[in-house]
Amino acid sequence: MDADEEPYMREVGPSATSCRIQQNEQLKQKKNKGVAGLCNLGNTCYMNAVLQCLNCSSPLVEYLLSWQFEDYIAGEKREVVTAFANLVTDLWFGKDQYVSTEDFWFAICSVHPSFRKRSQQDAQELLIYTLNALHEDLASNMRRRPSKTIGSSSCIGNNVSSESLITRFIQGVLRQKTICLDCGHTSHKDDIFTVLSLPIPPGNDTSLQECLECFFQQVILTRKDKMFCSYCEIKQDTSVKVQIGKPPKILILHLKRFEYQGQVKRKLKTNVIFPLHNLDLSPFVSTFNVKHLMYNLYSVVNHTGDLDFGHYTAYCKHPGTKEWNVFDDMRHFSIAESSVQTPLAYILFYTSQAFNTPKKTSSCSVY
Repeated sequence: MDADEEPYMREVGPSATSCRIQQNEQLKQKKNKGVAGLCNLGNTCYMNAVLQCLNCSSPLVEYLLSWQFEDYIAGEKREVVTAFANLVTDLWFGKDQYVSTEDFWFAICSVHPSFRKRSQQDAQELLIYTLNALHEDLASNMRRRPSKTIGSSSCIGNNVSSESLITRFIQGVLRQKTICLDCGHTSHKDDIFTVLSLPIPPGNDTSLQECLECFFQQVILTRKDKMFCSYCEIKQDTSVKVQIGKPPKILILHLKRFEYQGQVKRKLKTNVIFPLHNLDLSPFVSTFNVKHLMYNLYSVVNHTGDLDFGHYTAYCKHPGTKEWNVFDDMRHFSIAESSVQTPLAYILFYTSQAFNTPKKTSSCSVY
């Protein structure tokens, strides 16, 4: 059961039907575009928080609002992208103060049945599964475009030779450099990512910079961790260094607050100080001509409570008004920018480019 969530469950009930009944019973004032609550379907605060953050990702939302992808999915079931497009359309152009997530929930559960459980779930897992599902749908659409030649760059999921809006804006590349400490042979390996999971150094307080430094620090593998050297043809002590080969336009950072100590899993409540403006990623990028790669924060998924009794909320910066809002299931209200920094931060969304209010058009120039 989610902490502080039960009162909302009593209001909303287990389905979107009761949500719609309340919408009909209540006279709501006209809401700001893009600012609306989401019904809790029963312990789905983790999903609501992630969806609110994605709803403020303007490049993704604007493409979905154009509904271009419909031209390429005729006769095929693309449930996740269609449900998500309907949801963001309701959030941006609907008149209700809160909307139902039931269609999206059914769609994501059809792809990943584990989310059918009405129990505590991990927002980070839901985020990754959602990005993968959106990529699979949108990459298939791009592959059917007669005027678009798809490159051979690797992407998320099993669709290794396709490109999508997810790969263009959210996917990055990690470049791993390994050096045999006996013969000096060097090798490189590229791995794609959409979410970077950062370790949290021990202590009551730390910084996001320290978390990044911990993730990207050079590691010496010895003893049972030795790596096989193709030149020496045996396992040798090895130096491993990871850097960012291709930085994404949208950078998603997951703070690893849940860890195992033996058989016991616990939550780290360390206060991670993170910048709202000018996060410099250039020290961790392998390209030498990158001097200042700056990112600005635009959304945060927060987690309060413990492992089995917690609650998720979201802080999101409106791409048009630039005001910050709190989203707590159906409830939403504005907050000062100075209140965004809290020890509850779990997932951070940064962008290297300015966002504007998504437009509802019949065409989109994202590609």
